[in-house]
Amino acid sequence: MTSPIPFLDLKAGTAEVRDELDAAWKTTVDNCAFIGGAAVESFEHAFARYTASTHCIGVANGTDALELILAGLGVGVGDEVIVPANTFIATAEAVSHCGAKVVFADIDRETALLNADTVRAVMSPRTVAVLAVHLYGQPVDVDELTTVTGPAGVAIIEDAAQAHGATLRGRPVGSLGVAAGFSFYPGKNLGALGDGGAVTTSDPQLAERIRVIANHGRALDSKYDHVLLGRNSRLDGLQAAALEVKLHRLDDANEGRRAAAKSYEASLPDGFTALTERDDVSAVYHLYIVRCMAESRDTTTSRLDSGGIGWGLHYPVPCHHHEPFSRARRADLSVTEELADQILSLPMFPSLDGESIGRVCEVLGADNQSS
Repeated sequence: MTSPIPFLDLKAGTAEVRDELDAAWKTTVDNCAFIGGAAVESFEHAFARYTASTHCIGVANGTDALELILAGLGVGVGDEVIVPANTFIATAEAVSHCGAKVVFADIDRETALLNADTVRAVMSPRTVAVLAVHLYGQPVDVDELTTVTGPAGVAIIEDAAQAHGATLRGRPVGSLGVAAGFSFYPGKNLGALGDGGAVTTSDPQLAERIRVIANHGRALDSKYDHVLLGRNSRLDGLQAAALEVKLHRLDDANEGRRAAAKSYEASLPDGFTALTERDDVSAVYHLYIVRCMAESRDTTTSRLDSGGIGWGLHYPVPCHHHEPFSRARRADLSVTEELADQILSLPMFPSLDGESIGRVCEVLGADNQSS
């Protein structure tokens, strides 16, 4: 009997570094360095270097990372922040929790990302920031966005939760905007053993403010003075130790994802179209997305289920259709609406081999071959 092909294989990636994870766990437990400490500091330095940033602040999760950036910039009531309508709801939640208004923008049909035209269409005098979501592992063209946002003094914040290690014209995500928020949810390209996140920036004042807010507003030079209204959002020592172990293998893992994407590109049957990877980026394929063009997505997913092939949907319900954001300001979102009915996520992980990809594509095209 043919073995099933999972949508995501966390076991394989964990097995590769199990001995190092066990050693990191033992060291952290032996040192009782559970909050802060050497492991967190070491990972923060390593991840700042990896993202070509001056500062990295480890936080509790990726949503907190975005909220803390917005808070650090002073974004709040009366401000508007532009968010792509095709993203995980956490991007929009972060804006609302800071008291600002979410404004949804449409996306490019070929890449499913924000571009200068879609941002320009919804900018207003109240716009203070754009959340550039590097969705599915491909960077938004931040340089292009800057031609629109720069003259208006609008900050570009990277939502890099799905793009660890991706580059735009040779520059890593995390260094493209005023700051970037990363998630280390276990299924990410760089995943922790639980929740975790980080902010990267090269603005020292912003970094200090975020670090203070994330630690109950406590002054950096005093244990007992609380100088800002803060919150509790800290990356713990155990997760930091695990993340640094995995960080050393991230580039190799991303190469495995790129190789899998090339295999898909060579084998996709008629009726399925992949999103476009621009020539000036190096995408890291957190997800491999195709558009179901010749048949309903339900028909395709039923066939994948029968063939033992894992799949996902990212995201079938655009943010503006969720009740908390149903009244948010937006322009025409026709491309988002179109893609929401078509997009399908195929199996993608670093150890996915060509034989498995061939089988996925064979099942995808089974009806075409039999007709």
